[in-house]
Amino acid sequence: MAHINKVIRSVNLDGETICVDIFLRPDGTYGFDEFRRDPEDGRGWYSIGHHGATEFATAEDALSAARDTVVWLNDTLPG
Repeated sequence: MAHINKVIRSVNLDGETICVDIFLRPDGTYGFDEFRRDPEDGRGWYSIGHHGATEFATAEDALSAARDTVVWLNDTLPG
């Protein structure tokens, strides 16, 4: 099944097995979630943060909340 949310930014932790996606929903709200993938498991990315239901008015608000929530994200993103 295709995802209905459109990812507008994805930030990978070194090793590219963990990422945070900032996404736009069809209703115009934004969200974020943290995902993981295991190379030996062919199922692909799956949520480990379970933050995807929270709604934000802007992508910037979603990114700010992600930076406050996901421990490694501030070390990965500039300023």
